[in-house]
Amino acid sequence: MPVIQRFSQSRVRINANDHPPPHFHVLMNDGREAWVTIAELKIVHGKVSAREIDDVLVWAKTNRDMLAAKFEELQR
Repeated sequence: MPVIQRFSQSRVRINANDHPPPHFHVLMNDGREAWVTIAELKIVHGKVSAREIDDVLVWAKTNRDMLAAKFEELQR
C-alpha cells in the first residue's frame, strides 16, 4: 500500500484493489485512521476530525486529479 504523501502528524495512503467510492486513507501517527473521498474530500469513516487533518485536505484539494488517477491505477 503506497504512501502518497507524508505530513507531520499523518500520512496519506491509497490501497490497491480497494472498494468504491474513490478515496484515500489518512493514517495518523497515533494509529487512528480516516477514509476521505477524493471527489468531495469528505471523511466517510474514522475517528479523525476535519480540523485535525486540515493540512491534508488543503493538499488533497490541489492534488485531487493525481489522487483520482492513482486510485484508478491501483484498482487494476
